[in-house]
Formats: sequence, structure tokens, C-alpha cells
Amino acid sequence: MLGCALSSTRVAATRGASSSRQQLPARCQHVVRRAQRCAVAEVAEDPSTSSRCSAAVTTSRATDLPLSALLAVAACGSLLAPGAVEALTIHTEPANALSLPTWAIHVSSVVEWVTAMGLMWRYAEATNNPRWKGMAWGMVPSLGSAMAACTWHFFYNSPDLEFLVVVQSALTVIGNCTCWWAAYRIYEAAQAEKSSA
Repeated sequence: MLGCALSSTRVAATRGASSSRQQLPARCQHVVRRAQRCAVAEVAEDPSTSSRCSAAVTTSRATDLPLSALLAVAACGSLLAPGAVEALTIHTEPANALSLPTWAIHVSSVVEWVTAMGLMWRYAEATNNPRWKGMAWGMVPSLGSAMAACTWHFFYNSPDLEFLVVVQSALTVIGNCTCWWAAYRIYEAAQAEKSSA
């Protein structure tokens, strides 16, 4: 029977645990029985099985994930690829995590920027003025800047990705310059057209 080391593990037992137990392999059912004995089970690590199976499943509410999913990850962790158990566990977000409204602003800003680039490209084709396509190209570095910022925030402003702040700043400066140059070319063409008319 495959044992599992659940270091400082809290598993919330639910009323439907008995039906979940029947769906799990026999080697995983002992974990369900432990969860049924008390609502929050603290299971000490067993040194004899730690080399074969290690998992850390932490949840405070039964509604976070179905009990069968939690137990399958806990009991069958050694069958997964290395690092897969950690990827499937529930982690609390750090204090510097962006809120949902802030993420909505970030994502919508990127979507609006890409939409503006597409509209400029279509306007260039509609007016037969290729300088508007130059504006769309001039906006690309700023898009890269936004993607660098979103990537850094996605990984909770990790110090390991601190270089993305420098990349984002550099792309912002470059993007401002390319947008200025594209806007100047559009202005210059408009003035030339006005003087020739």
C-alpha cells in the first residue's frame, strides 16, 4: 500500500467523503478515513514513505476543491511528474498580489492598445495613407512594455524578475519616441498635403 507523507496537512472532511472514498483507489482510501475522523487532520510525516510520496495540500474550506481531488493529489503525489503536486496545491496569494479590479484595468488597457493599433492599420488602408501604419508599428514597443509589466505582476513582483522593470522602462521610453516620430510623420504629410492644395 502506497503511503503518503502529508507534512502539516489540513484536509477538510465533507459529508460526501464516503462516496468520494469509493471512487479512489484502495491505496488512497486511508487518507479519506483520516479526514472523516476529524474536520481538520494533522498528519505527521512518515520517514519510511517520504521518498516515495510527498505532498502538501493545504485548504481551510471544503468548498475550495472537491475532497476527492485533494485526496487524489495527496495520496497519489508520487505518480505525478516532479513539481506537479506543488502546481496543483492551493496557495494563498502574497500581500503584494494585484486585486481583481486592478487586473481588469491592466488587461483591458492592453486590449484597448491592441485594438487602437488595429484601427490605425485599417485607417491607413482606408485612407491610402501608409504613415498611419507607421503609427501602428510605433505603438509596438509600448505594447511590449505593458506585457513586461503584466508578466512581472503575474509572478507577484518576484525579485528574480526584477529585470522586467528595467525592460518595461526602456520599452516605455522607446515607445514614446517611436509614437512621437510616427505622429510627426503624419503631421508632416498633412501639412504637405494642405500646402499643395
